[in-house]
Amino acid sequence: MSSFEVIGGKKLKGEIIPQGAKNEALQILSAVLLTAEKITVNNIPDILDVNLLIELLQEMNVKVERIDRHTCIFQADDVNINYLASDSFRNKSGKLRGAVMLAGPMLARFKKAYIPKPGGDKIGRRRLDTHIIGFEKLGAKFEYDEVHGYFQLSSPQLKGAYMLLDEPSVTGTANITMAAVLAEGTTTIYNAACEPYVQQLCKMLNSMGAKINGIGSNLLVIEGVEKLHGTSHNMLPDMIEVGSFIGLAAMTQSELTIKNAGVKHLGLIPEKFRQLGIDFKINGDDINIPSQEYYEVQNYLDGGILTIYDHPWPGFTPDLLSIILVIATQAKGSVLIHQKMFESRLFFVDKLIDMGAQIILCDPHRATVIGLGRKNNLRGITMSSPDIRAGQALLIAALSADGKSIIQNIEQIDRGYQYIDERLRNIGADIKRVK
Repeated sequence: MSSFEVIGGKKLKGEIIPQGAKNEALQILSAVLLTAEKITVNNIPDILDVNLLIELLQEMNVKVERIDRHTCIFQADDVNINYLASDSFRNKSGKLRGAVMLAGPMLARFKKAYIPKPGGDKIGRRRLDTHIIGFEKLGAKFEYDEVHGYFQLSSPQLKGAYMLLDEPSVTGTANITMAAVLAEGTTTIYNAACEPYVQQLCKMLNSMGAKINGIGSNLLVIEGVEKLHGTSHNMLPDMIEVGSFIGLAAMTQSELTIKNAGVKHLGLIPEKFRQLGIDFKINGDDINIPSQEYYEVQNYLDGGILTIYDHPWPGFTPDLLSIILVIATQAKGSVLIHQKMFESRLFFVDKLIDMGAQIILCDPHRATVIGLGRKNNLRGITMSSPDIRAGQALLIAALSADGKSIIQNIEQIDRGYQYIDERLRNIGADIKRVK
């Protein structure tokens, strides 16, 4: 087990490039199973979760040619269909929620699939009902193996259907879409997720020969085809990293430039940071954040306290609420953070309180942050990273705090952020990885 040792309070300066999008990668890499032809994927993030999924594909006999750390050529022309029912797959997939994304492609192309008990972050209940119900509407049958804890799905031939999703699940929409592209007939998915990463998946599938209409909306119409072919795909920059770096610059009073930020795919993210009073300029596809002495929260026009909450796209992504909460601790003014989707994601605030932040945890979903306006700096402490996003938020807090902080369980951070310590050192951070 490793830890980060951070000496905070240092101003950073320079340029930083966001990695490829983690949440897009888990969908795109699963989709390589839909064809026997070669698929080249560029801008792959070199992180634990994505590398684990690539290992799973290799153990399924998918050929993987790694051109470099961020480019791979995949060919699924000799897939071991039964590997997903093995103990090895269950053990590895228990660490990775993204493994559920293999079910749609396997069911579509090989007529059977297995969904393991979800792994990944411990941030509350993350049900699989949307996936299972969607597969059922396409004609799949499923059984649950209580002994081994996985669903087994099968269908002689998936058939297109109309479905109204009970929630706009990103992974559910992606999984059902990957199953539907090879189904017989037309599938209509209403209340579909429309995040940029789902759009990216649909565009990739169309480049492989699929027929998907309504990309970018919550109504997808998919005309099934008999076969898909190979393609090449470039992944977007990770919007969560972009938001994290904006927050890092504000917290540490640093002058940073985020290069190749994928600005047109950021949605409401820039606006939410501006509501916290953070100043920045967008130049082409770069974001320039100047050094700010302080930033002041914008209240509503009627004087009401600002509330920032998560919502399905094009609303604000839940993955950045942990970052927003940390940034608010040093803003001038108060903010109510409302995490609607996951009931355990705010439980890391006790560590921020120990650092000197003024936060009232109202309930598992809401926290009120009283911004200190830099009157009292946060102080370094020893803490543990509970999940990917909270871990990155605590790292930002440590970089802005007085004194030394120790962040344990950093494998959680490594799951979602590539070489984060090295990249932060390159812009002046005092951070080192210790055993």
